[in-house]
Amino acid sequence: MKSLVTGVAGFIGSHLAERLLGEGHQVCGIDMFLENYPRRLKESNLSGLTGHSRFKFVEGDLAQMDLTELVQDVSYVFHLAGQPGVRASWGREFDHYTRNNILATQRLLEVCKGQGIRKFVYASSSSVYGDTEDLPMREDSRPRPVSPYGVSKLAGEYLCYLYWKSFAVPTVSLRYFTVYGPRQRPDMFFHIFMRALCRNEEIPLYDDGTQSRDFTFCSDIVEGTLAAALYPGCGEVFNLGGGSRTSLFEAIKMVEDIVGRRARLNKLARQQGDVRHTEAELARAREQLGYSPRMALKEGLAQEWEWIKGIGK
Repeated sequence: MKSLVTGVAGFIGSHLAERLLGEGHQVCGIDMFLENYPRRLKESNLSGLTGHSRFKFVEGDLAQMDLTELVQDVSYVFHLAGQPGVRASWGREFDHYTRNNILATQRLLEVCKGQGIRKFVYASSSSVYGDTEDLPMREDSRPRPVSPYGVSKLAGEYLCYLYWKSFAVPTVSLRYFTVYGPRQRPDMFFHIFMRALCRNEEIPLYDDGTQSRDFTFCSDIVEGTLAAALYPGCGEVFNLGGGSRTSLFEAIKMVEDIVGRRARLNKLARQQGDVRHTEAELARAREQLGYSPRMALKEGLAQEWEWIKGIGK
């Protein structure tokens, strides 16, 4: 069984590739090493993969390179590559989001036509829902993203649907909710927060701290992603969340308890594109994918803290 993982040097992609190898898959991983954070961290993410007899790494740009060879004899495509980040997606930076999230997705779908793949799993985001008080967020709710990033991820979902509807590419889209854990990107809150605690630095807190998120541990995301690959249906969308909603202040208190140190918070204004609350309705994923998140938030945060200490200041 051969799988293609795009964005394999990233946070979730590297965890997924390791799990696929553990399941006996041959894995071809591709990454272009976007400059959104240091290459050395991404290369460190790959350390558990390189040298494995069933792993092949390709450095390349999905929006530019010939993709034909990548998908030959591939049973499963896990498309996790993309330009991340809500706050960075405004203005001229949107060029990167249209290229790396929309164009790259369309090119990969195009080359998958008629290849006989079993499933094309697309990593979308809870950002497609926008800033709504209608919680929990349901897959059949009307998406209204409030950031250019959210728009680009929603465009990817629509591309997946139309390539399934028009060309029978067997797609499933997954809306990930605030993923955390070891290898989390340096621009994400828990990584910023824990690194600042290590350095005894002031920590930026946007908005008033009462905003809440459905935090999802990376291993739960991997389980849901694998389940989507085995799901017999196509052309559908599923939420993957952690199973509960927690305010940022509550999460900060958990980390303080784990570390044994109080945080020095620098309260700043809410940023454009940020939403107040997220919460995933998981009924559809539980029923059709057998998805059941297992990691309690405090336990998962403790694992991320151990990783943060291990990579140094």
